[in-house]
Amino acid sequence: MKNSVVVVGAGIVGLATAYELGLRGHRVTVLDKEPRLADHQTGNNSGVIHSGLYYAPGSLKATLGTAGAQSMRQFAEDHGVAVDICGKLVVATRQDQVPALEELHRRGLANGVPCRMISPDEAREYEPHVACVAALRVDSTGIVDYRGICDVLGRLITEAGGEIRLGTEVVGISADDRSVTVSTSTGEITADELINCAGLHSDRIARLAGLTPDVRIIPFRGEYFELTPDQSHLVRGLIYPVPDPSLPFLGVHLTKMIGGGVHAGPNAVFALAREGYTWLTINPRDVLESAAWPGLWKLGGRYWRVGLSEVARSLSRKRFLASLRELVPDLDDDSLVPTHAGVRAQAMRRNGDLVDDFYFDRAPRQIHVLNAPSPAATAALEIGRRIADELEGRNR
Repeated sequence: MKNSVVVVGAGIVGLATAYELGLRGHRVTVLDKEPRLADHQTGNNSGVIHSGLYYAPGSLKATLGTAGAQSMRQFAEDHGVAVDICGKLVVATRQDQVPALEELHRRGLANGVPCRMISPDEAREYEPHVACVAALRVDSTGIVDYRGICDVLGRLITEAGGEIRLGTEVVGISADDRSVTVSTSTGEITADELINCAGLHSDRIARLAGLTPDVRIIPFRGEYFELTPDQSHLVRGLIYPVPDPSLPFLGVHLTKMIGGGVHAGPNAVFALAREGYTWLTINPRDVLESAAWPGLWKLGGRYWRVGLSEVARSLSRKRFLASLRELVPDLDDDSLVPTHAGVRAQAMRRNGDLVDDFYFDRAPRQIHVLNAPSPAATAALEIGRRIADELEGRNR
């Protein structure tokens, strides 16, 4: 048996990391304060297997995301989890969006993504109801049951001799040159290594461990609708707008769901709690921590118009529908019904820059994953391998 490792967080990144470590013979204990696996970012996303299209060539998101599009699909197929590689269209609805779409095409090719520019007529062969002046077809994008993936990972972790402790909150961490001791709501655990994959609370776990991260997790809620059953036929796969390259959000889009039906969204609004899935969920500690971070005010100063537009879209179904009709004009007035929301754990620097790549911080015997939003679910198995490689490399 190799090292003993505590992994904090039972979302898909934590579980994939624990799974990889277990494969390599490490003794793994996964801790999560929630009563079930994948209760936050993983369990509330749109289920998309991203292709690696959007990310700067050479970045971790590009390399791990592109590889993850293959490994996540293969893992799902190998373990009987529902998966559908249905492909995606990114569409320019105005002529002034075409240069950005062409740049996205160049970036995708640089990242090894199977993508090609197509005409409006070709786009309508894939999506008969789409409106566009140009489109980018991405064949490797798909959808998967990420909760099902997490259930399989959890089973494989325990079958390999690991342990998953749910309902177990981390309240303290201390380390010396020989071990790491994690104090929890149910007792203490001592291990050789600590991996922090706590998502929405990852910066707090890092501070508990004595680090002073140069980023703060700022929560952004993404709200979804679903198309009514009589409107679902208007979307066959995935339809995305051309994204704003200055922001890490992809814009509201239409996504076929693995269990049937079509997701619409998400928008992106500042959440008043790290687990703030509605406007009425307010956590004073979370709000004060965000407000005390100078980067939030600097970001707001740069993008206040975008922020107001997102809030307006959050409060008005009519505005939300108008955004979707830019992609599919045939949507009826009553085509949307509300569904769940997700909260994105977005790391932000003091200067207001949103961290654009996966981001890790380190200390002796510790690795802290401090930014792992989309496409982290797609890339989870690759992130787990990278963390395991680093842990084993520095212990040789």
